[in-house]
Amino acid sequence: MAYEYDKSRVTVVDHPLVQHKLSILRDVSTGTKQFRELVRELALFEGYEATRDLPLEDVEVQTPLEVATCKQIAGKKLAIVPILRAGLGMVDALLELVPSARVGHLGMYRDPETHKPVDYLCKLPADVSERTCLVVDPMLATGGSLADAVATLRSRGVSDIRCLVLVAVPEGISAVLEADPDVHIYTCAVDRQLNEHAYILPGLGDAGDRIFGTK
Repeated sequence: MAYEYDKSRVTVVDHPLVQHKLSILRDVSTGTKQFRELVRELALFEGYEATRDLPLEDVEVQTPLEVATCKQIAGKKLAIVPILRAGLGMVDALLELVPSARVGHLGMYRDPETHKPVDYLCKLPADVSERTCLVVDPMLATGGSLADAVATLRSRGVSDIRCLVLVAVPEGISAVLEADPDVHIYTCAVDRQLNEHAYILPGLGDAGDRIFGTK
């Protein structure tokens, strides 16, 4: 079955270094330490793209030689919202980019029989409705968890939601975009399909297990 989706709302971060690092991330022989480092590095690349359009304002800076007119972020407030637990592997990289960002947490797990998300935790900044939210989760498979996360943030008044994943499939992308008319997705790759157990093919296995060494 072919899945159609609005490609204008999907950014594939296909920089050569991203493709190189992703190939190592997929490798079954890549160990936990290196896997965790690669997730962080790929999250950095995506973070740059997801914040590319943040508004700027002019400021005057005294250099060693003269006063220069420079650019700074114009007070845009961000929140990073990982979907537990695998999303935690992407948080530190984004905090390096935006140290002032707040961090919320959404806890979900996939029911092994229905493949539907089950919520168990929601802890968000008090002013989350005033922030641009970067929702992070390495894998976009069925799209259930991500769509649920977006809906939760919408219910809290968030208007600007950007989803950062490392690997996605067309059916998951389609599900998330159909569930919300304004969300934007950033991914390093769009893989072929899901298997009968709703795992991404070719994918990279269970990201949470590989990040935390719990397989």
